[in-house]
Amino acid sequence: MSATSESTAPPDTTGVSVAHNVVMVHGAYADGSSWADVITLLQAAGLNVTSVQNPLTSLEDDAAATRRALDLQDGPTVLVGHSWAGTVISETGDHPNVSALVFVAARAPEAGEDYGALAAQYPAPPATAGLVHANGFAQLSEQAFLDDFANGVEPARAKVLYAVQGRISDTLFASRTTAAAWQNKPCWYAVSLQDRTTTTDLERFLAARMHATTVELDSGHLSLVTHPHEIAELILQASGRSSDAAA
Repeated sequence: MSATSESTAPPDTTGVSVAHNVVMVHGAYADGSSWADVITLLQAAGLNVTSVQNPLTSLEDDAAATRRALDLQDGPTVLVGHSWAGTVISETGDHPNVSALVFVAARAPEAGEDYGALAAQYPAPPATAGLVHANGFAQLSEQAFLDDFANGVEPARAKVLYAVQGRISDTLFASRTTAAAWQNKPCWYAVSLQDRTTTTDLERFLAARMHATTVELDSGHLSLVTHPHEIAELILQASGRSSDAAA
């Protein structure tokens, strides 16, 4: 574990709804199992956890899968998104069960924003060059996945994650949201300082724009795999509690 810095103000859970549920949404080139280590910690802390399996075919399809999971929750729920899933939770976080949002190295577009144009204002991350397209879908090459998407992950684990990576529709990243739930819900954000898939300064911009409680981790893009304790602790804060189970 190595959180290199935190937000200047300590996390303030005053007024945050106490949530017993967490819904976790994975990003592109991944599946729901990427949350496994974080899930173990949250369950040990007594939370009910659901990991969505995104089809990665369109924003509408991913949002529908997330809303189905949210509909099944029995009260306040922390909605968590990694990477591309930041777009999904921005779109779906206005669900009445959602009490807080947690973004992990994640996108967070304004409603209707051209996120690609926003990202183009920052240096292109290395992973971008590793996309391989075929039959209307794309995935990362093995080298790009291991070196740029899963940098910092133990090699054998990274190869397993590569084997289960989700293929994305060629049109997925062109999707535009109709809502920006982070404007109306309390937010937390984990920035990855060694990210080679999303530019760190872009993550910082997004976190600042949403006025999120922010931590910066000495991690690659998959901080949920390499730093599960810190990510679990952030989620616990968003749920209105903290626990030694994530320390």
